[in-house]
Amino acid sequence: MTLTFALDPDLTPELRAEIVTLWTDASNAGGSVGFVPPVTEDDVWATAEKQFGGVGPGQADRLLVGYADGRVAGVLFFEDMRFSLMDHWRLLKRVMLHPDFQGRGHGAELMAEAERIARGWGLDGLRLTLRGGQGLERFYGRSGYVEVGRVPGAIRVAPGDDRDDVTMWLDLRQ
Repeated sequence: MTLTFALDPDLTPELRAEIVTLWTDASNAGGSVGFVPPVTEDDVWATAEKQFGGVGPGQADRLLVGYADGRVAGVLFFEDMRFSLMDHWRLLKRVMLHPDFQGRGHGAELMAEAERIARGWGLDGLRLTLRGGQGLERFYGRSGYVEVGRVPGAIRVAPGDDRDDVTMWLDLRQ
């Protein structure tokens, strides 16, 4: 089964709640999407509302949702840098796949759809950041992203457990 995608779906209260549930479940499964487990939906809501605030009519950011089995399976946000000298690329934020759908190639599908959309917009590149130490560089590398920067120990997930903040880039000019 492959994912079906919706770009810029209406952010209804129901969809917001589904995304927050996905975000919470992904975080509690060890996903690097801004939290360290254990986390509750209440913990996620404040951050989610800020992210949702950039999406919708008249806003600069875009939302991509992947569906499987009638559920929200994956999400990512295309974040506009809100600076004219950077209009030719976007930052991918909150790239996440629900744990129930991992290991089936859906993460690669989500990344391929993001690339397809970005190319359709005529963008020159996509950037993302990740928390080091979880093998995510290899995952994104399989989608064509290359590491272009690393800040050692910039992310403190717990006392004595600092992770690198890694920046990756997908050049779409090729």
